[in-house]
Amino acid sequence: MKIEAIPFEELAVGKQADGLIPAIVQDDRTLQVLMLGYMNREAYEKSLAEGRVTFYSRTRQCLWTKGETSGNRLDIVSVAADCDRDTLLIRTVPHGPTCHTGTQSCFGEAVPETEGFIRRLQAVVRQRHAAMPEGSYTARLFTHGVNKIAQKVGEEAVETAIEAVAGNREAMIYEASEASDLIYHLLVLLEATGCSIADLERELSARHA
Repeated sequence: MKIEAIPFEELAVGKQADGLIPAIVQDDRTLQVLMLGYMNREAYEKSLAEGRVTFYSRTRQCLWTKGETSGNRLDIVSVAADCDRDTLLIRTVPHGPTCHTGTQSCFGEAVPETEGFIRRLQAVVRQRHAAMPEGSYTARLFTHGVNKIAQKVGEEAVETAIEAVAGNREAMIYEASEASDLIYHLLVLLEATGCSIADLERELSARHA
């Protein structure tokens, strides 16, 4: 899948002594910052042509496609340059851990593994809706329709409120996981009605402004 982006000759690669441009990689679903790599023209154009991140290794002096040996590839969603056109932001869908240490991000503790997980869960819910796999609770909810899903959201909301009023934080978050169940079922309801977290963010942002 070819990715549309600014031509390499319009990037300010001359600012770098080695002629390479830094590329920040971000998870498109969770917004986690995953890693930093470098690209020359060949790596950049190969990445855009194949829809998969390829870097230029400054150590080995050659191209390397992320995941070519491990299988932990980075599929590109979009590529954008910053205001000075001397740094790239590449939004991707990672397949497996990004870091060679086995963690999701190369930035370790600075980027907690759970950061953005609700967005990742939203992506899973969307996948279940598209595939409708047999035996999936999420798929079964979609089969029952919006009314049933909305009923579940209402039930979980009431149970969460009851635990909150009782001051039972452990039950609300951990033991009975009422709040977690509420968020999950709300994500299912959003998907069933053609809405998303991004829609909520836009509305809340507009109100804040």
